[in-house]
Amino acid sequence: MAKAIMLLSALCIVALANFANCHHPETFDVEGMVYCDTCRVRFVTNKSEIIEGATVKLQCRSISTGVETFTTEGTTDKDGKYKLTVEGDHQNDICEVTVVKSPREDCKEIVSAFEKARIECSDNVGMHTEVRYANPLFFMKTQAVEGCPETLEELGLSPLEY
Repeated sequence: MAKAIMLLSALCIVALANFANCHHPETFDVEGMVYCDTCRVRFVTNKSEIIEGATVKLQCRSISTGVETFTTEGTTDKDGKYKLTVEGDHQNDICEVTVVKSPREDCKEIVSAFEKARIECSDNVGMHTEVRYANPLFFMKTQAVEGCPETLEELGLSPLEY
């Protein structure tokens, strides 16, 4: 009986140790990319261009009060990608990444209805990684570049639809 209690105790200690090691720190990395929508269609095409040096902002706000609980900014690298670190668990917040500023004079229009990428910054959402991937964000050119109708036709879309 004593051996059984010792064995059971040892198993409980191992289980607790594993549980403690599995707890994730309340830090998340949010990764995404920013591109120039050269065809003004609000999605990535083969005519889209990445934007190096674009400024993005991540903001978390309380769902119940709307008060900002966390904010950080970053810029995109040569591949148009950014990585932002979020401190704390934001289970009761809405967290969104938005574009702030484009370094390109020819591609700096912000489309307010499409400027945000919502992300979950909590351990309690069923994700088993500290990395969160945001949908691509974009700035638009003032006018579509040459070749956009052909690009859309290749995608099965009529140029008149955009």
